[in-house]
Amino acid sequence: MFREMRRGKQLLSREDTVAVMNRCTNGVLACLGDDDYPYAVPLNYVYFNDKIYFHIAKAGHKFEAMIKNPKVSFAVIDEDTIVSAEYTSYFRSVIAFGKARIVEGDERLEAFQALVEKYSGDQSEEAKHREISKCTQAYIMAVDVEHITGKEAKEYARAKQPC
Repeated sequence: MFREMRRGKQLLSREDTVAVMNRCTNGVLACLGDDDYPYAVPLNYVYFNDKIYFHIAKAGHKFEAMIKNPKVSFAVIDEDTIVSAEYTSYFRSVIAFGKARIVEGDERLEAFQALVEKYSGDQSEEAKHREISKCTQAYIMAVDVEHITGKEAKEYARAKQPC
């Protein structure tokens, strides 16, 4: 169903792919928007329990697009260093595909806690719990990941090869 990466030697291991997802603080969610135009929007997220979680307003373009068609992709760029002399950049990135859904119950609470910990981990436990309990104006969404791959510049991949 999902294509294999054309440049397989640049494929990140599962462990490295998860590390990129955990390291990054924002990504780009892509869905099918109004009049079937692609709609891609940057957002904060947490990768938790092999799912991508983020908060979202209860109305708007992003929400309505995912309700209409829950199939989405999500991309993060971990590194993108320009190497002028080589007319390229050295990069590391991940793309995931899956279906988006509204999260409820215990899963909502756990995902919300993971988001708060990622972005406000230095706050007191009391402040974090207060923020979570008062936030009722947003949904927590999950992307149930069906396929995920990481890729890095060939120069990084070559550097990993034994001599």
